[in-house]
Amino acid sequence: MAFLPGLTLARRYHDEAVAPILRDRFPDLRYAAGLLDGGSELLGLDSARSTDHDWGPRVQVFVVAADAARISGLRAAFDADLPTEFLGWPTRFTAGDGRLGVADPAGTRHGVSVDELAGWWRDRLGFDPAAGVTTADWLATPTQRLAEVTGGAVFHDGLDGALTTRRTALAWYPPDVWRHVLAAAWTRIGQAEHLPGRCAEVGDEVGSRMVAAGLARDLMRLGLLLHRRWPPYDKWLGTVFGELAGAAPVVAALTDALGPGDWTRRQAGLIAALEAVARWTDETGLAAPVHARARPFHRRPFLVLHADRIAAALRAAVTDPALRDRPPLGAVDQYVHSVDVLTHAGLVRGLAERLWSTGAVPDPRG
Repeated sequence: MAFLPGLTLARRYHDEAVAPILRDRFPDLRYAAGLLDGGSELLGLDSARSTDHDWGPRVQVFVVAADAARISGLRAAFDADLPTEFLGWPTRFTAGDGRLGVADPAGTRHGVSVDELAGWWRDRLGFDPAAGVTTADWLATPTQRLAEVTGGAVFHDGLDGALTTRRTALAWYPPDVWRHVLAAAWTRIGQAEHLPGRCAEVGDEVGSRMVAAGLARDLMRLGLLLHRRWPPYDKWLGTVFGELAGAAPVVAALTDALGPGDWTRRQAGLIAALEAVARWTDETGLAAPVHARARPFHRRPFLVLHADRIAAALRAAVTDPALRDRPPLGAVDQYVHSVDVLTHAGLVRGLAERLWSTGAVPDPRG
């Protein structure tokens, strides 16, 4: 079969299979439908390789709380009436740990879910954006989750636009939250930018490359944030960053920084990338321009940007008193990297709320 992008497949699945079942079996039902629960197809990055697992015809159906009692009947109708294949693609899957599992015509799972709208958002993010999005909500939500729920597609919104309204509420950070998150990113860079040179100076090439790779990751995430794009998780980070307008010189610089050359080439690549992203920061107008350029790190024989200057300018521009004097920790995925935490709304929110309520990193000794 010729590959069909997952979102295209899902839209047709809704229009040609799911919607007719709802019209025939539940003609009075008001519902919304779309796809925003994860997967490379939500970012338009799926390919033929994606089809070997957790990929296939999928649709999410949402109903309001007043119709929650009908969910079991809706699920039973889909279990009974959905076709065994659609456009040549299997619609049934083996049970597994993933979202769908592996395609299997005899499988018991299918790709149509039914949920109460507000409850799904609370389960996915830990809050319902229809009630408003607080600063604590923003900072407790990984950008991968924001990329998913604002990406994907809405196929039908028969709930007076309730699904679309929630997605719109999460389109982008408010200005002060944006400044805070950017300041946190530049703070991380400022804490590590001198380390590749020091590692190289003592002959630790592996250590130098390791720190340079971490800086490259932080710079790519930062570059996406500066362009109002939610950074995805690491599998797609470089791909999405490379699509940014003006990213090509930074990609070339980072390629030099991470390539086989010696320390002088690595340093030149890092500096070129740092200076470019610093210019992007000035161009946002979120803070007084710093015009940061490379300079020696004290009296040592390597160059740095002194990125703390950029972080300080961003923090100085924050007007929200709830953010202005807080440590520049940023959003939760700037200091937590465990997939098991970041994909569990309760865990990630509990951790972020603890830091938010104390205003500081807790003492690891308890």
